[in-house]
Amino acid sequence: MKKFLIFLSVRQAALILCLLIINGCAITEKRDTEAPIQSSKTIALKKPSGGEKIRQKAATTKNGQLFMLVDQIWDDLPEWNRDKLSEAWPAFLHSCAALQKKDPWKNICKKTKSIKKVTSLGVREFFQAHFKPYKVVNSSENARSLITGYYEPLLLGNKIKTGRFKYPLLGVPDKLKSWEKGSSSKYFPREKIEKNFKSLNIPVIFWVDNLIDLFFLQIQGSGRIQLPSGKIIKVGFGGHNGYAYTSIGKLLIKQGEITSHRASMQGIKQWALENPAKVNGLLDENQRYVFFRVIDDIHDGPVGALNVPLTPQRSIAIDPQIIPLGFPVYLSTTWPNSQKPLHRLMLAQDTGSAIKGPLRGDFFWGFGNVSGQFAGKMKQKGQMWLLLPND
Repeated sequence: MKKFLIFLSVRQAALILCLLIINGCAITEKRDTEAPIQSSKTIALKKPSGGEKIRQKAATTKNGQLFMLVDQIWDDLPEWNRDKLSEAWPAFLHSCAALQKKDPWKNICKKTKSIKKVTSLGVREFFQAHFKPYKVVNSSENARSLITGYYEPLLLGNKIKTGRFKYPLLGVPDKLKSWEKGSSSKYFPREKIEKNFKSLNIPVIFWVDNLIDLFFLQIQGSGRIQLPSGKIIKVGFGGHNGYAYTSIGKLLIKQGEITSHRASMQGIKQWALENPAKVNGLLDENQRYVFFRVIDDIHDGPVGALNVPLTPQRSIAIDPQIIPLGFPVYLSTTWPNSQKPLHRLMLAQDTGSAIKGPLRGDFFWGFGNVSGQFAGKMKQKGQMWLLLPND
C-alpha cells in the first residue's frame, strides 16, 4: 500500500501546536509533564521518483527531538478491524469530558450521543468518519517505539508509625508549592528529603511497610493504601523535587548486580530482598522524589494527567510534546515477554517523567498484582498512530 509523508498546512500545523500547548497548560494532575511544543520548522525529507521534493511540516520539542506524521489509511493499522473497540469507548468518553469545550472536539463529542448501542462496529465507523490516522515517527521512518507498562499498586500502610510501618509516604511540602511557582533551582534531593523530612516540615500521609514498594509507587505515580482495618485509600501524584529520574535497573546492570533479563520490576524487588543492606544506597542514586496527596473520588481507576480516570488497557501515557493529551492513539506492540501481538485503540490520558520523544509509550494495565506482573515485565517494541480529527 502506497504511503507518503504528510504535508501539514499552516492551519493543520497551527491546530496541532495549539492543541499541544493547550493540553500542556491545562494539566492539573499528573505523574510528570514537560513543556509543550517550543517551535516548528519545515524540512525536506526525501525525493520521490519524479525528483520533486516532498516537504513535511515537522515539529521540534524543547529538548530538540524531531517528530513527524506519516499519512496512513485505516488498512495500514494492524488488526484495526479486529480490535474490540467497544472496550475503548468509555475511555474515549473520558477524553471528551475533558476536551469537549475545545475545537475541534466540540462537534465530535456532540456526535457521540448518536451511538445509542455501543458495538465495536459502530465505534469503528465513528472513528473512521471523524478521524484520520497518522503514523508517529522520528527522523527515521522505520524506527520502532519502546512500549513499557505501569499500573496502580496496593501498599499496606498505617496512619501512625509502628515497628512494621516505618517508611513515610510524604505529602507535598508547603515550600515545594512556592518553589514550583517561580524558582529555577531544584528542591532537596531524595537522600536529604528522607533523612530530614521532619525538620523540613514535610507532612507524612501514611507509614508503609516496604521501602522498595514505596519507591515503585513513586515511579507509578498513584496507588492505593490498605490500612489495618481493611479500608483502602487512594493516593495520587502531588509534585516532585525537580531532579531527573535515574533508572535503578540500569544502575544495577552497570554495577553487575543483575543481568538485563532480570531488570524488570519483579527482578529488582527480588534483588532488594536478597540485598537489604544495599537498598538505601541504590535508591539514593535516583535523586528524584515524588510527593503524594490523598484522592477522594468514586472512580475505579487513578486520575491521569488529563484529569480523568484511567481505563485499564485502554489508557496510555505519552510525551505531551508529541501527542496531545486526550487524543486517540492506535498501538501495535506485543504482550510482555512474548511475540504475541497486542493491537489496541488507546487514549493518551497520562504522562511520565521517563516517557519522552515520539517513540515512547507507557501502557496502563490497571490495579493490583496481576496488572503489576504485566506492567513490570513490559518492555516491547511497537508502533503508534495518532488519530487526528478530520471535522
